[in-house]
Amino acid sequence: MRGVPFSLSASALSRRSVVLTVCAVVLLGLFGAAGFAPLPFTIMYPGITANTLGAYPDPPQAGERSTQVIAITGHPVRQTVGALRMTTISATAPQDSISLLDAFRAWPAKDEAVVPHAAVYPAGQNTQQVEATNQQEMTDSQSAATSAALAYLHLDPSQVKVTITLADVGGPSAGLMFTLGIIDELAGNGSGRSGAAGDLTNGANVAGTGEINASGQVSQVGGVALKTKAAARDGATVFLLPRAECGNGETGLPKGLRLVPVETLDQAVAALKSLQSGSGTVPSC
Repeated sequence: MRGVPFSLSASALSRRSVVLTVCAVVLLGLFGAAGFAPLPFTIMYPGITANTLGAYPDPPQAGERSTQVIAITGHPVRQTVGALRMTTISATAPQDSISLLDAFRAWPAKDEAVVPHAAVYPAGQNTQQVEATNQQEMTDSQSAATSAALAYLHLDPSQVKVTITLADVGGPSAGLMFTLGIIDELAGNGSGRSGAAGDLTNGANVAGTGEINASGQVSQVGGVALKTKAAARDGATVFLLPRAECGNGETGLPKGLRLVPVETLDQAVAALKSLQSGSGTVPSC
């Protein structure tokens, strides 16, 4: 059976074109709206680093004033040369909307990570509650770091007062670096030498991350793949991290940055001393 031949008038073609055009515009509008519609995601990226042996911010911005990160009274304090940098990650604010276009842009970037909103900000918490939680974790971290450092050095906490000040930074992940900073300022590497030769760092720029408890146990904190980039950006050549996070640390590891995994404060101090002397075993991922 042959098909029935037919033809379309110019007016019919015109009507069809109009319909197709309208449909195309509607689809584009829908895709455009989807592209800008908010999604339940947060974008994370490398944050600030701060030398626990120095002042922060360094250098101070206009209208700001630098404050010594670690201040110690009741015991002689060394003049250090190197750096022991705590590292952070930053994230879009909890009230910010992330669109599909934002997510597509950030997804392949090596210095950004797209994660579920709830992985960063617990459901039901507003900005003030999130900040309060982070600040409490930071306070607990500072207390644990002080206890771990003084216990390592066999110093009486009732005679040595340690004050840690780091504005606008929250969470527990700076514990290990705070602890090492306290030890370096009080005793260095234990050799009694002045300057870099007596530092835990040997004058080098060392960065790291890891939660610590009063017993000196180091535990994982997350965000390591972004923290290594913050460390490298700010000149670090060594990065201390919890051993359990080696896999994340090796992801996109910047050139020239050496990973040193640890599980305890003792291991961290021993690794820094081995790096300085060139003898002994330095852990690796």
